[in-house]
Amino acid sequence: MSQLSSQGNNAIIYLTYAFLLFTGLYLAWKFSSEKSFLSSNGTQKGLPLALNFIASAMGVGILTTYSQIANLSGLHGLLVYTISGAIPILGFGLVGPLIRKKCPEGFILTEWVRLRFGIVTALYLSFFTCLTMFLFMIGELSAIRGAIETLTGLNALGAVIVECIVTTIYTSLGGFKISFITDNFQGALVLILIVICAAGMGTYIDIDTSKVGPSGLLKANKLGWQLVYILFVAIVTNDCFMAGFWLRTFASRTDKDLWIGTSIATFVTFAVCTLVGTTGFLAVWSGDLEVGDANGVNAFFILLAKMPRWLVAFVLIFCICLSTCTFDSLQSAMVSTISNDVFRNKLHINYTRGLVVLVMVPIIVLAVKVADNILQIYLIADLVSAAIIPAIFLGLSDSWFWFIRGFDVMCGGLGALVGVFIFGTVYYGNAREGAKLLLIWNGIYSPEDWGAFGAFVIAPVGGLIITFAAAALRIGAIYIYCKISGSPFEALERPEKVDSIETTEVDSHYGSTDDSKKNSV
Repeated sequence: MSQLSSQGNNAIIYLTYAFLLFTGLYLAWKFSSEKSFLSSNGTQKGLPLALNFIASAMGVGILTTYSQIANLSGLHGLLVYTISGAIPILGFGLVGPLIRKKCPEGFILTEWVRLRFGIVTALYLSFFTCLTMFLFMIGELSAIRGAIETLTGLNALGAVIVECIVTTIYTSLGGFKISFITDNFQGALVLILIVICAAGMGTYIDIDTSKVGPSGLLKANKLGWQLVYILFVAIVTNDCFMAGFWLRTFASRTDKDLWIGTSIATFVTFAVCTLVGTTGFLAVWSGDLEVGDANGVNAFFILLAKMPRWLVAFVLIFCICLSTCTFDSLQSAMVSTISNDVFRNKLHINYTRGLVVLVMVPIIVLAVKVADNILQIYLIADLVSAAIIPAIFLGLSDSWFWFIRGFDVMCGGLGALVGVFIFGTVYYGNAREGAKLLLIWNGIYSPEDWGAFGAFVIAPVGGLIITFAAAALRIGAIYIYCKISGSPFEALERPEKVDSIETTEVDSHYGSTDDSKKNSV
């Protein structure tokens, strides 16, 4: 690869982090306030929201995961992946107004769950939400480490630690408001990168047109059809666990702004990820890789090696900025979730800032020691969300599913994971492989292995079936008890409609709830 000297690479890396630290501190000094540390309900217009949704949907991992699927499954698999990744953003424009109407004083999904299903179910969802963001933070650090090492040939451990320190400093001072501003910068940077890299690849990459047809990468294939279902279910449900998306949904000034922001972000995300992913088959047509090559994950960087050093340096800067902005968004969302769900926003602001520091310790350790496969990390989170989220969203319907309670939802989600284990044990013939299926150990890119496909069918469908079964058993038990004791049977009575959360009082450190309610409805 066209690389700078180690001294030049180190200068670029650490000067970029220094610039980001200075910028973050300046923004925190100028724009942060205690009222906007955890959320900024009802304050943002459509375009800033669009840039934020774009940034939240993309980390450095997009440079590897999309090219990998393109190298394995061609244009068919790539389009399935990019469409599946983009469409769920539009879902926040559709479902967001409903959630905001039902829960105007909240700023994350778990607050609505607390209102609808109770505190235990809210904490249950909060645990898996934080677990998902925890895994994504590890995945992001693993992605930037791999990108820096590939681009420079250096050991990137120091850079990973510096990134954590930089984001922790300015996020602990500025909170969500600063994360929102940096995401605007990140969203614009993504577009600049695409333009420059597209121009560079068009200039320096020679495509052998005789390889296009024989490669088969433009044809439909079995793996591509399998991924239609797997990726759509995985990404739609997993995005619901991403508190950063909900913070931005509640931050929209109006429902129209939210719709504008999510619509733009959906289109741009699809276009950018598709362009990045094309490197997976461009590398085949240029003679640098074979179809299904184990090194397909690095197709973007392999093509980048043919370009001038200044472009490699630019991509290095871009990767650092992209990762830093993505990571601070996850940090901010994690802290907002813990503060709201566990401490009910009653912690003093300084203790809340301390949470930012506290959550970083295990993340750094795991990112350094065990995070070798980024996709593996994401798939674990995807399967968990596919099991849990569908049952949760039954609660949105007051007309059809008013009888569903938190007990039923938790039984459905946890039961679905047990169901995946049982399916894996039967499918592979032993319990060990069944347990591995819970971790999607064999990945999702083998067209002859239907284990992952079955797992992503069992998780949502089984979760819903078990939820209804739990509801039937619970209602039946209550009915029998009422018959024996002579108590009135009220299990099927419709609860009174609740329009807002009356029990949530935001501490004076974070401002008046009246203002946020006025802005967010």
